[in-house]
Amino acid sequence: MKFHTEHLTMRTKKHREYINITPNVEAALHKSGIKEGMILVSAMHITAGVWVNDAEDGLIADIDEWLENLAPFREDYRHHRTGETNGDSHLKSLLVHHQVIVPVTAGKLDFGPWQQVYYAEFDGQRPKRLIIKVMGE
Repeated sequence: MKFHTEHLTMRTKKHREYINITPNVEAALHKSGIKEGMILVSAMHITAGVWVNDAEDGLIADIDEWLENLAPFREDYRHHRTGETNGDSHLKSLLVHHQVIVPVTAGKLDFGPWQQVYYAEFDGQRPKRLIIKVMGE
């Protein structure tokens, strides 16, 4: 089995932002030369996440609204007693999770219709890392 690892540094302009990283994942797969296997894509920060879903602006806005309703910004999170102000960002990350595994078949991401990989930033405007690890033959 072969492995190929890449790290991306994400620098968002907004506090909360959703970035389609499918081209980055495809580029890592191409560089790896792996034809059969899987790719792990993982946010390396606890206020970010990764998901697979449709690349449609209305859906992204719906997801953002849903996350804000489930984990709204509030001043009274216990976490804020530590001097932080990002309690909601941690909760949003838990809701979307921090990683996905994408199958690779015949040298391509083996997605269903419309599927894309997204990086979700919930406490942005500073550099954060993401790992892409390709595994297979």
